[in-house]
Amino acid sequence: MSERIGIYPGTFDPITLGHADIIRRGAKLVDKLIIGVTTNPSKNPMFSTEERFAMVEREVANMGVSNVEVVGFNALLVKFARKQGANVIIRGLRAVADFEYEYQMAGMNQQLDENIETVFLMADVSLQPIASKLVKEIALYGGDITPFVSSEVREEVSVRVKEIGLKGDY
Repeated sequence: MSERIGIYPGTFDPITLGHADIIRRGAKLVDKLIIGVTTNPSKNPMFSTEERFAMVEREVANMGVSNVEVVGFNALLVKFARKQGANVIIRGLRAVADFEYEYQMAGMNQQLDENIETVFLMADVSLQPIASKLVKEIALYGGDITPFVSSEVREEVSVRVKEIGLKGDY
């Protein structure tokens, strides 16, 4: 049997406890899990690709999972998966709205390469509301993001928010 290699792609801007949950669980399903840190032209990132890559690498190292590698990419996901020798794409789901989008993406990816399967993992119930976009919004308006990210990520977001200088009125 050949090695099972999985890809867990995302922008991870920033990486959340929900992402970490999917990484830990996804790593159990494959021999090797590649975290693909990518750009997304439709999103307005708080952190550069290099900063996000470093953040994800540190968080993965802190998890103590030995079969996980972090790789940056800026390409069609299926092409990236092929290049990495992956046969599984792992996607986390939080809600029905996620499923509709992810289902469509899985179908498109299957059309592009029928040998790469998409596996959906439901986020842990306690982590389902967490989204990077909402974490950034809460932080930008002076809210506490402690329940959603690691202490290291919270500090990085806090520093970035101070650089940006936006805080809401009360």
